[in-house]
Amino acid sequence: MDKLRLGIIGIGGMGTNHANSLIKGLVPKIKLTAVADTDEKRLSFAKENFPSDIAVFNDGKQLIDSGKCDAVLIATPHYFHPEFVIYALRHGLHAISEKPAGVYTKQVREMNEVAEKSDRVFAIMFNQRTNCVYRKLHEMIGSQELGKLKRVNWIITDWYRTQSYYDAAGWKATWDGEGGGVLLNQCPHQLDLLQWLCGMPVKVRAFCHEAKWHDIEVEDDVTAYMEFGGGATGVFVTSTGDAPGTNRLELTFEMGKIVCEGDKLIFDKLSENEREFCRTCPDGFRKPEMTRREIETDGKNEQHIGVLKAFADRILNGGKLIAEGREGINGLTLSNAMFLSSWLDKTVSIPFDEDLFLEELNKRRAGSVKKEGTGVVFDTTGTY
Repeated sequence: MDKLRLGIIGIGGMGTNHANSLIKGLVPKIKLTAVADTDEKRLSFAKENFPSDIAVFNDGKQLIDSGKCDAVLIATPHYFHPEFVIYALRHGLHAISEKPAGVYTKQVREMNEVAEKSDRVFAIMFNQRTNCVYRKLHEMIGSQELGKLKRVNWIITDWYRTQSYYDAAGWKATWDGEGGGVLLNQCPHQLDLLQWLCGMPVKVRAFCHEAKWHDIEVEDDVTAYMEFGGGATGVFVTSTGDAPGTNRLELTFEMGKIVCEGDKLIFDKLSENEREFCRTCPDGFRKPEMTRREIETDGKNEQHIGVLKAFADRILNGGKLIAEGREGINGLTLSNAMFLSSWLDKTVSIPFDEDLFLEELNKRRAGSVKKEGTGVVFDTTGTY
């Protein structure tokens, strides 16, 4: 097989963006052969705008069963991600899911169990892992040169969204349609990176404010405090209501501080380990000497294209994925823990009671109000 035949299930904003990239030949080893959607308007759009040799289906499972694809990309509303991945893997197709892996960890755990028993490739679209800044930081942390992690601060409030964004689709920003707001739609990237870089917290206390800045059911403003097993603490702040917003990750280690902001990695390196300095310095007000420098990276940041290239390379040549599909449960564990903490108004330990989380989620789904979407499909190029 020289090229991977790929089908896309769900051709809203993200699905259409992926389709256009493949049609333009930006991923040379992948050929788009089919698309599927339940919305007749999107199917008409596909028939009118995509090449005529791309098959169009009104059901994702029909696409999987058609024999026209070797693999599928799932870009449906969140609740359906595990369902289609499981169906694809059980029917002999490779699968890559858009983020998040699902809405609740119990659902995603079932998907991962199916993937473990399958000989097909399963990946997830964590495109922020292709960013040279985060890749370099991951490398530095892995080298042990920074010492132990002491503190994490991530302010990620540049996910600004207008009311028209939320009004575009009936499923958006509802508990029954989307399963959450900023934590489940925009921040799966940062939550994945947080655990990829720093490990999983053991305790979370979160405050998730619903409909604070928009007319929606779900959260659009979150502040969370985290505790890690090694003694580090952290704060995670996010919102879709701040303009212009901020994306600043600050990590403090025994050997200094690293700040990721504006595509730069700034390292304030201490001359010696702060813990040792604290114990031995006779001057009560003195600080360790410090030098500041910008960390060089390779400058590469292929985003979605890079993830798809790696997906094809794994299937065709045995290469390495950007993110294994089973890793999707990690960031989702963080968002589920934040929700549960806010809903129960108390600190939640990780692992948490998954049945209790689902019970609380279903209470909110039962009260969810169905809405009509405007049908507008926004161009998502460059937004993630």
